Amino acid sequence: METLETPRRTVGLFDIGTNSVRLSVVQIRDGAPVVVNQQREMVRLGEGEFGGGELQPEAMDRCVAVCRRFRDLVRSYGDGEIVAVATSATRDAANQMRFLARLREEADLDVRVVSGREEARLIYLGVASGLHLGAARGLFVDIGGGSTELVVGTQHQHEYLDTLKLGAIRVSSLFQGKDRRAPIPEGTYRDMKQYVRDASVRSVQRIRALGVDRAFGSSGTLLNLGEICSLRTGDPDRRIPLPCLREVLRDLRGLDLEGRRRFPGIQPERADILVGGGAIVETLMEGLDIPLLETSDRSLRDGLLVDYLARTAPEAWGADLSARERSVLQLGRTCHFDEPHARHIAQRAAELFDTGREARLHDLGDRERELLVYAALLHDIGMFLSFSNHHTHTHYLIRNAELLGFDQTEIQIMAATAYYHRKKLPRRKHPQFAELDELSQGKVRVLCLLLRLAESLDRSHSGVVRSARFREAGRRRVELELYASGECQLELWGLSGHQEAFREVFKKDLVSRLFPTLRSEAS
Repeated sequence: METLETPRRTVGLFDIGTNSVRLSVVQIRDGAPVVVNQQREMVRLGEGEFGGGELQPEAMDRCVAVCRRFRDLVRSYGDGEIVAVATSATRDAANQMRFLARLREEADLDVRVVSGREEARLIYLGVASGLHLGAARGLFVDIGGGSTELVVGTQHQHEYLDTLKLGAIRVSSLFQGKDRRAPIPEGTYRDMKQYVRDASVRSVQRIRALGVDRAFGSSGTLLNLGEICSLRTGDPDRRIPLPCLREVLRDLRGLDLEGRRRFPGIQPERADILVGGGAIVETLMEGLDIPLLETSDRSLRDGLLVDYLARTAPEAWGADLSARERSVLQLGRTCHFDEPHARHIAQRAAELFDTGREARLHDLGDRERELLVYAALLHDIGMFLSFSNHHTHTHYLIRNAELLGFDQTEIQIMAATAYYHRKKLPRRKHPQFAELDELSQGKVRVLCLLLRLAESLDRSHSGVVRSARFREAGRRRVELELYASGECQLELWGLSGHQEAFREVFKKDLVSRLFPTLRSEAS
């Protein structure tokens, strides 16, 4: 039984989508989550973006105002943690940084922008956690305002993730423009479906090759279509049979906007974009030979909670390797990296990070430590393409691999840290550095230097340096104690080349001391 003394943790989960902002307020006691409040407000953040590539001022105003109100709501439950992500509209916007700055300044919200595949993973976590799928293979379809996410997976493991630049607002904007009051001609609807067909052909082929046993749809678009179909079929579970979907969409596109708003079962605020969203799901169901789509009211918001619990209480939620670590190792192995060397560098980098913090070289936290370890694991993967300038190839691979579990800023920090493990130090004129905000640039300056030192400590790829630890040695000097199991002249020579960089970043001199064996645990 819970007592008044049982510690309670409050978490606010924000999903800032192209169409709506969603919030879940969750209280966690003894590891068990309880949703105490849920909110959703349509803000049409992506309205007007898909023509010019920028979020419109009015759309940003609406979204910031809602986020500020939702942030105040979370505060009303006491001090708590915030997990906030933004998806397609923010991800694709040229003025993304300005919007994120407004959210920080005006709503006190630090928002992570997630990749399309990471969005798909979170949606899968949210929907699958509410199903009893067992070993059956399911298809998960989520049609948002700006993108459609497709996942194939079982109850506990995804096999395929993809994201398509197809969303209800995006498709409606492309084919209906801003004025969506008129009925939709059959020719326009055929063009919509052909556009969807062309954009999804690769995914459809892959999913057909895998095969699925059941199909599930999430998001407001599919739930509303399920509600409309349920009125016609009498099915209380809001499932979408393909014949019924075709009838509903045929009837809807014959009506003007006012007629669509009065259509039985429709949510009036979706009347102008529901046909565009319907064109996506109809085309996918036809291409994949899916006669029936089950719907789920679970979503990315629920996936954020599952992911949060797996990260903060893995022992209770059955997480072994995190999604982040699995994704990093998969990329490394795909690129045939030297895993023993990479793991050795990662261990030395983590050791330098920890002892550097103790020696007051930096005040970075556990999140930055984790990013350093992953950058260390991947620092040489560019050799898969070419040894020459392999740091450049490494940067490209990390930036474009859509690693799961990370937001865009984290990926940029990892890529830049790995890029600067050799050759030039970070400079503002470098595009790899210039794309980072000022706070992230400061982190990369520290992390890349620690990685350079760690990489020098295994220059021979022999693992001879078994431990490396910083120790304060006065106001202007730091000692690096090295414990080696054998000859390490290459490693010492490599370290000597970083003296000037160390002085530039940490404003202290570095002195190395070599010990022939590891210190005992008691020392």
